[in-house]
Amino acid sequence: MQVMEKKKFKFKMPGAFSILFILTIVAVIATWIVPSGSYSKLSYNSAAGQLNIKSPTGKVHKAPATQKELTKLGVKIDIQQFTSGGITQEISIPNTYQRLKQHPAGLDKITSSMIQGTIEAVDIMVFIFVLGGMIGVVKASGAFESGLLALTQKTKGREFLLIALVSILMVLGGTLCGIEEEAVAFYPILVPVFLAMGYDSIVCVGAIFLSSSVGTAFSTINPFSVVIASNAAGINFTQGIVWRIVGCIVAAICLLFYLYYYCRKVETDPQSSYSYADHEDFKQLWSVLSDEDAHTKLSFSVRKKLILVLFIISFPIMVWGVMTQNWWFPTMASSFLLLTIIIMFLTGTGPAGLGEKEVVDAFVNGASSLVGVSLIIGLARGINLVLNEGLISDTMLHFSSSLVQHMSGPLFIIVMLFIFFVLGFVVPSSSGLAVLSMPIMAPLADTVHIPRYAVVTAYQFGQYAMLFLAPTGLVMATLQMLNMRYSHWFRFVWPVVVFLLIFGGIILVAEVLLS
Repeated sequence: MQVMEKKKFKFKMPGAFSILFILTIVAVIATWIVPSGSYSKLSYNSAAGQLNIKSPTGKVHKAPATQKELTKLGVKIDIQQFTSGGITQEISIPNTYQRLKQHPAGLDKITSSMIQGTIEAVDIMVFIFVLGGMIGVVKASGAFESGLLALTQKTKGREFLLIALVSILMVLGGTLCGIEEEAVAFYPILVPVFLAMGYDSIVCVGAIFLSSSVGTAFSTINPFSVVIASNAAGINFTQGIVWRIVGCIVAAICLLFYLYYYCRKVETDPQSSYSYADHEDFKQLWSVLSDEDAHTKLSFSVRKKLILVLFIISFPIMVWGVMTQNWWFPTMASSFLLLTIIIMFLTGTGPAGLGEKEVVDAFVNGASSLVGVSLIIGLARGINLVLNEGLISDTMLHFSSSLVQHMSGPLFIIVMLFIFFVLGFVVPSSSGLAVLSMPIMAPLADTVHIPRYAVVTAYQFGQYAMLFLAPTGLVMATLQMLNMRYSHWFRFVWPVVVFLLIFGGIILVAEVLLS
């Protein structure tokens, strides 16, 4: 008699779209359970030269833009931070939280929030489409294959040096100007290189996304994180900068060791890769070198070199624009499109050209390949819309602030670290969480006699430890772009999250005890 074997149940982590759909449903349910409430909001009207004070019920009261008025409101921020444009978003006014009538979201909000979130993310989506079109054209020109073959031959035996260099540059980009969403632009140029060197998708995300996020967690002069948070806390962003610089150096060194350990493991045994189950799909998606190319020297013509140069310089131009010219996604997309049009002319004209139709098709196909990535960003924003419109974000902030009152300094700052860890899931925007939470949380530091910059540092460490994991942040778009499972990424990144919480906690306690 044949004995039938029992099939063992094996849980499989849902894909990015399914995870975000489930979280959207959870967010809608939360608006029925979590009490609604809001703080009064303060903003500056530059046209009228006045302060706008919006009550929790939505009534707007105008007040003179003076330091005396801010003091009366209990907002310990220099008025020049508003009048000079240092703070442009609404900030929460301390001690004004008010319970409001419940704003439960209907079932229709599950789908409508996805649509609205996608509409609000249209700027970054257009940028990604233009980027995808550029990639498609450069691939069609053959410049990628020729350039990569030349690069891999020159770096043979020293592959990790390139990983280390990219990681260091990304850490610097994160700590100086918060390059994270913009880092998506670097995958097309670097992933095929890493793949040609024998690395997997984990290494690609680790060297680009994780490195830039570690840098942002230890922001030194990043205007979208530490500067705006310090402004909202009523302090100068240079306070505590030495701690952040030392922490950033130590964290970068530890990250390089971790990447080196993982790279060596994959080099020794490719099957030890955390994403080995999907390595064929990843190779098919991103590899631009065929097996024949590995043995046949491709012609690296002047035309191809010029195309590759134009493709590569678009990225330092983008970084320059973000850091010095206040570029945002529409301007970045425009600069990429200009260079793409030049590349299309180089690719499509001349005796060896592809022709107008082939070049345009290459652009369209490249753009369409990133539709999934763009939609992921929109769906993630939809979740935040549900929480904000349900008026439960401020309730969570108010509850969090009540937890830390009257604690001792070291315990206060550790609890604050974990509060920001949780709030990082609810508000994944670094500048958004800064202006919402700092006016409420920073004054609490005064009650336990510790410096306010310690609260700013706790916000950085806590939020970014969560953003390594949170599906509401940039993680899902990154994983979708590289066709990587969330479970594979979690297996790699959880030690970094633990490191950031423990090492960050040590720095915070030291800041408190030595202040």
